[in-house]
Amino acid sequence: MKILYSHRIASRDGQGVHLDAMVGALRAQGHEVRLVGPASYDQAQLGGDSPWVGRLRRALPRGVAELAELAYALPATWRLARAAAEFQPDVIYERANLYHLAGRIVSWLRDIPLLLEVNAPLAEERARFGGLGLPRLAAWIERLAWRGAHRALPVTEVLAGRLLAGGVARERIAVVPNGIHLDEFPEPPAIAERDPLVLGFVGFVRDWHGLDGVLRGMAEWQGPPALSLVVVGDGPARASLERQARELGIADRVSFTGLAERERIPALVAGFDVALQPASVPYASPLKVFEYMAAGRAIVAPDQPNIREVLEEGRTALLFDPRDPRGLWQAVHRLASSAGLRARLGAAARGEVLRRDLTWEGNARRVVAIAEAEIAALGRGRPRRARLPLAGRP
Repeated sequence: MKILYSHRIASRDGQGVHLDAMVGALRAQGHEVRLVGPASYDQAQLGGDSPWVGRLRRALPRGVAELAELAYALPATWRLARAAAEFQPDVIYERANLYHLAGRIVSWLRDIPLLLEVNAPLAEERARFGGLGLPRLAAWIERLAWRGAHRALPVTEVLAGRLLAGGVARERIAVVPNGIHLDEFPEPPAIAERDPLVLGFVGFVRDWHGLDGVLRGMAEWQGPPALSLVVVGDGPARASLERQARELGIADRVSFTGLAERERIPALVAGFDVALQPASVPYASPLKVFEYMAAGRAIVAPDQPNIREVLEEGRTALLFDPRDPRGLWQAVHRLASSAGLRARLGAAARGEVLRRDLTWEGNARRVVAIAEAEIAALGRGRPRRARLPLAGRP
């Protein structure tokens, strides 16, 4: 199958991990994939944002910067249309981004099925975390993109509910969660009693990840065993967390590895005794959870619907009430006192990856099956969704 992959990613963070993993899995299965996106993506460093995007957002009033983002849709659409004319794809696969309508427009112009990967309600997320100057316009364009896809592929059922509320028909939604390359994670080492016990976290470190609460809990921990924390990653919250660790007197027990290349992640996670997901937005499919599962680690995560789509309390993880500040530490205490429980949960978590094929290779197979169904529907003469008026419903 010939797949034209459209994106607007300009940074090497979790978005880039997802993109690279899906493209690699599709190509490994014999499909021809052509990427169309910002040229800066190929030059971006791990964890780095596009410098010109950052400068633009800082220099311009918020609404003006967003209009510039929307204006970028014109050259983005032109590049995608040119690639479609040359490549003659069977399907367009697009990663949804705010103010990005290239996939919908080219799909409509060239009568090609469009699969739209949706990782977050981006208008809502930007308004909450980064601020939006034109929230109504952003939300309207986002819904327009969702409804213009032949199939929308949210990463969780919770997010699927947002798409339903945005006007996407249920039969046009297929949930495809994040995944893992299982062959990168060897069989986990045997679980043993250790002192100190190593808590671990993987990810780009931001304020809403809840690591400040982990540090406070470590400072109050009486033990035994003693606790240490390894944070694999970097980000805007790192400096404040390091300062907090010093102020709490636990800096000698907290280690930040900084940015780690993907090939180093499995070995680093294998060194955790307890893998932490201290907090999560309500609609996400956290990449770190799949890494923890593949590594056979005992996981502590918040008990909320999107997490329960992957983890099961008491069988593959210990889930805590995110409204209870003591909940995470009650779970850590249970795991600290029982190597057997850590081993059982870790083995079950890795087994769940195998049982449900929560891998990028599995996701590639699912996406191709969805694409084949849309192509077959065209062959049967079914009306194409992308031939609806471009304006959509306001």
